Amino acid sequence: MLTLTRPGIEEYAESKTQPTNALLTELHKATHEEMDYPQMLTGPIEGSFLRLMVQITGAKSILEIGMFTGYSALSMAEGLPADGTVTTLEINPKCIQFAKKYFDKSEHGKKITVKEGPALESLAALKGPFDLVFIDADKGNYKNYYEAVLPKLKSGGIILIDNVLWSGAVLDPKTEDDKAIDDLNKHVAKDDRVDKVLLTIRDGVYFIRKK
Repeated sequence: MLTLTRPGIEEYAESKTQPTNALLTELHKATHEEMDYPQMLTGPIEGSFLRLMVQITGAKSILEIGMFTGYSALSMAEGLPADGTVTTLEINPKCIQFAKKYFDKSEHGKKITVKEGPALESLAALKGPFDLVFIDADKGNYKNYYEAVLPKLKSGGIILIDNVLWSGAVLDPKTEDDKAIDDLNKHVAKDDRVDKVLLTIRDGVYFIRKK
């Protein structure tokens, strides 16, 4: 796996980022101890970025595609006002059970609604409009998710898509996931319905604004 930054930079950046609360720290630790593929976890830097994005945009209605163990959902819920909502889509029952334990411990957990099942099916039943969408799920469906959520996003709303650099593999795509992410990136880059910038935060975040 390619390294996108000089060794030590991630740790340096985290040390200069506002510390997360004790519950998110506990969730982070438990994910690494108890769950498969803990590298899928949204870490402290990106979690703080998501919370700040919610606060800066004034979002009240958030959609998340791909919850994993709930770190990103809780981070975004922290940034919401009391009447804000996070609707998060997850297919893995084990992840849902794990995440809900932490949602129940948090004062912000009541803002989060989990919908279990294939995300495209769940999306078809949602009306929106959403203020902010965070996509971090199976990479093969990235372009499908993007197209499915764009009509449900308000004008001026934000889509954030994670892992769009894919450890640098987008420079020379070989696997199906590599090609799917590169395809999504090319598709967004040419899409005149949105303004966009691809950020090199961790493994890449596509920052997209609907016109």
